[in-house]
Amino acid sequence: MRTARSMLRTLLVGVAVVGIVAPASIANAEPTAAQIQQQINQSSTALEKVVEQYDKVTGQLTVTQAAEAKLQQQLQPLQANLDAAAANVDKLAVAAYMGGPATRAGALLQAGSPQAFIDQLNSLDQIGRRQQAEISAYQTAKAKYNGQKQLLDSNLAAQHTQQSALGAQRAKINADLKNLYAMRTKAYGTATETAHKSTVTAPYVPGKAGVAVKFAYGAIGTPYVWAGASSSGYDCSGLTMAAWKAAGVSLPHNAADQWGVVSHISRSQLQPGDLVFYLNLGHVAIYVGNNQVIHAPQAGEDVKLASVDMMTPYGFGRPH
Repeated sequence: MRTARSMLRTLLVGVAVVGIVAPASIANAEPTAAQIQQQINQSSTALEKVVEQYDKVTGQLTVTQAAEAKLQQQLQPLQANLDAAAANVDKLAVAAYMGGPATRAGALLQAGSPQAFIDQLNSLDQIGRRQQAEISAYQTAKAKYNGQKQLLDSNLAAQHTQQSALGAQRAKINADLKNLYAMRTKAYGTATETAHKSTVTAPYVPGKAGVAVKFAYGAIGTPYVWAGASSSGYDCSGLTMAAWKAAGVSLPHNAADQWGVVSHISRSQLQPGDLVFYLNLGHVAIYVGNNQVIHAPQAGEDVKLASVDMMTPYGFGRPH
């Protein structure tokens, strides 16, 4: 009996030891390729949101800087007008102060008649009123400019601050992705896909949509590049923006902003060239027909064809 109890205690202790050791062994196990890819997907999704916001702020900053430059340009002739008006009024003021009543008497002697004198005085008054009107107009414009300039400066400061914050966040995710890429290299032998340009011929689509679809097909195999919008690399909204730019249609470089400028349609209305939005407006692709889209997926991957249901669509839009 005592021996049985001793054996039971030993067995229970052994089970307890296994229960403690086994999880530690599992925790120390190398991650599988699937687990690595899941980590990459999660980090890339988070990164894409940051990059899309970065794209948005960069676009806003460009618009604000252009508006400020335009205001500066508009201010130059106003400043010249003010300088000229101020100089003329100064001359009139000096003449009135120095000449006083004698100036009017001189005008009467030179005029030759009361009516001519009155005409000369009216002419002097009109000059004064015109100069005052110029100054008043300039002061109004200057006050408007100052208000707009203050608003623009405030926007610029806020956007620069936001860009700095996004840049810091982007740097952190870059560091995180560097570690994940190292694991990917260990699992797959390479951190990124090998680029392969597509040999698939784009289907014929009439009009501007056809130009955008053809452009998207030509971009297949191009690497994903954060904030990219050129043949050297694209992010998701950079690709759709570039595709429709080739067709003469301007879209902002941000998925959520693109959603704001397209006509919203139902899935049953989808046609090649339409945009498909995902991840709560954090990702966008271009529909090319046959239930397929072309998109720039994530860092480490290339532009590719995928099912329109690669993720649950958020909505559908048609550029115009």
